[in-house]
Amino acid sequence: MPPSLMSSKRGLGSPVMSIQGLLLAGLMASVAPVSAQSSQASQPVSQSESDRGVWRSAAPMLAKRTEVAVAVLGGKIYVVGGFEKPGLSNVMSLSITPSLEVYDPVTDRWTAKAPLPVGLHHVGIGVAGGRLYVIGGYARSGINIWSPVATVYAYDPTTDRWAERAPMPTARGALAVAELGGKLYAIGGFDRKANVAAVEVYDPTLDRWETRSPLPTPRDHLATATLDGKIYAIGGRVNGDYGRNLAVVEMYDPLADRWTGVADLPTARSGITASVLNGMIYVFGGEGSSGTFRENEAYDPQRDKWWPMAPMPTARHGLGSAAVEGRIYVIGGGPTPGGSFSDVNEVFIPSSGAGSRPD
Repeated sequence: MPPSLMSSKRGLGSPVMSIQGLLLAGLMASVAPVSAQSSQASQPVSQSESDRGVWRSAAPMLAKRTEVAVAVLGGKIYVVGGFEKPGLSNVMSLSITPSLEVYDPVTDRWTAKAPLPVGLHHVGIGVAGGRLYVIGGYARSGINIWSPVATVYAYDPTTDRWAERAPMPTARGALAVAELGGKLYAIGGFDRKANVAAVEVYDPTLDRWETRSPLPTPRDHLATATLDGKIYAIGGRVNGDYGRNLAVVEMYDPLADRWTGVADLPTARSGITASVLNGMIYVFGGEGSSGTFRENEAYDPQRDKWWPMAPMPTARHGLGSAAVEGRIYVIGGGPTPGGSFSDVNEVFIPSSGAGSRPD
């Protein structure tokens, strides 16, 4: 997030900022964002890394963004919201974007679609019943860009239209959303005062919310993944402070309505993304006091064990990911902590023994 939007490099953000500071953020980022066409992204990985999968570059997004939300629907990848790189075109929105971009892995092309009704960042995202749902996040209220919201917006790709649905019971941003059994689980987050432990479940058919057992370790900027009928809450940070990153991983059983601790993430980090492929959960990127992370770590729930995989070519936080046809597309995010943005679209391809687990 832009430095002018933050009370400190560890905080989620100050509600007071200047337009001049916002524009300056885009010009004074300490390290320029790395595009998907960079030589860094196209360099081959070492032989030892190739045993853990390889990376390729794909077409970059239409705009450089961070704190995006990403989901796959109908074989296409949707990227929504976040912050765009500040400039004259978005000065009035304070760089918060309602933009929706759609990527087609078959044609390697991006298309702009109908934007969100309002600009949001740090949202949760999920897919159910052929629609995309954007849940919670932070919105602008005057000069405060950190106003937590409980809104739910549903996007219909057949009509290219958004509709507002029943709001979430607890307003919050930097939450994670997981789909299971056609329902969407909104987990954790930060309400700008403290971490939220709430686990609230949305039924798109009934347009109704219910409450479930709370997250044992309240946190924000976490990732979630659904695998074999269970939901995994992974990593995150305490009260918006990436100097207090967590490695904790907790598994939710919806039948028992119970959370259980499992093996910790090897690298404590937040501002991460996770995707499921071939029975494994892959966790990418993040930020901490030492910088952004290239880590790509895979979890096998059958063995309750983590493995290091080929690291990301471009370290990033505030990114998103989606698995399509045996590949994971890791998109957007900031290459350095604070005010940095990218249009990067890097593709992770597991080793030739896809579906098998590492030795």
